Amino acid sequence: MTDGPTEADRIRVVLADANVLYSRVLRDYLLYAADQEIIAIAWSASILAEVTEHLIENIPAFDTAARVRLTRAMNNAFPYADVEPTDGDHASVADLELPDENDRHVLAAAVAAEATVLCTLNVSDFPQSVAERVGVTVLSPDELLSQLNNEFEAEMLAAHRLTVTSLRGASDESTVHALRRAQAPARPHGWLARSESNESRGRLRGLPVGCRRPR
Repeated sequence: MTDGPTEADRIRVVLADANVLYSRVLRDYLLYAADQEIIAIAWSASILAEVTEHLIENIPAFDTAARVRLTRAMNNAFPYADVEPTDGDHASVADLELPDENDRHVLAAAVAAEATVLCTLNVSDFPQSVAERVGVTVLSPDELLSQLNNEFEAEMLAAHRLTVTSLRGASDESTVHALRRAQAPARPHGWLARSESNESRGRLRGLPVGCRRPR
């Protein structure tokens, strides 16, 4: 008889910041991890608007039509991910001291999602005292993916395989390199280390996966 659910048994509700969802490779890994049901992913309309605004600014081929397609695809694939903070959610974070006032809506979204994790590349923008008030753990993508690898290695292998197949012309090696350029993970370990070996690349290609790919 067990003493109850372990930490690995508890599905994290992950509120993804715009700077994480902006990166195609980080976005894919998190979406496929959610498809593997090892996390529940969440965002808000404001977060997605920030993502697509920067994509339009920085990627010539990404236009308004692409913005609509990406937003619709993410919300259709994960209909419960899109949260709308209430006036009460905004009020609950109104008095918190933040380095950047523009990040306040992210905290409100975390409250609305009942998130347990706020995943961001700007960890320092969400001080521990603020995170504790909101009830979230602030993790970088590196930290989050490392924890998921340690607890759900098979599922993360599947998420990796799906990410590779979703990227045109990608290989295990190029996808891992892209992930590192996106600052997650900063060091090789677990499924990433093995994915770079020829033997494991064969094992990845043969891994049975029945996940729905985000459209």
